[in-house]
Amino acid sequence: MTRLLTAFALAALSTLAAAQEMPSSAPLFAATLADLDDKPVALERYKGKPLVVNFWARWCGPCRAEIPELIKFRNAHKGKIEVLGIGIEDKAEPAKEFAKAYDMDYPVFVAKEQGIPLMQTLGNTKAGLPYTLFIDRNGQVISKKMGTVKKADLDAIEGALLKK
Repeated sequence: MTRLLTAFALAALSTLAAAQEMPSSAPLFAATLADLDDKPVALERYKGKPLVVNFWARWCGPCRAEIPELIKFRNAHKGKIEVLGIGIEDKAEPAKEFAKAYDMDYPVFVAKEQGIPLMQTLGNTKAGLPYTLFIDRNGQVISKKMGTVKKADLDAIEGALLKK
């Protein structure tokens, strides 16, 4: 019995530790970034929706490689899960041309000087790209990924994002 309780306590602590490793989404929802027309958009408007938040840059090859999967995922879950692209870019116009060239049909923002500090606050301390957060409808970061997001990653997190 003691061993069972000890095992249960250790499992609960490791679950709690794992949950604590996820960053808070508060800085994301507090941010106001520029859209592709260089107009400010408060990201709090996306609070309450399951989100895939992808940080990218035009010069980033792995970022380019994952865009088609993000587009397919969003289209498969239209109205249920939103994909947001946050470009680590200084100007809206080049990002707008890039988004058009890659058929990015999801909301895309230009982070300007806020990009790297925002990523770091959201758990990407090394500021590597691409970086993706998965946020449930309660605003909890339930997973994060450094590197290229693949179909298998999106399929694996889909159920948790759709959970009520």
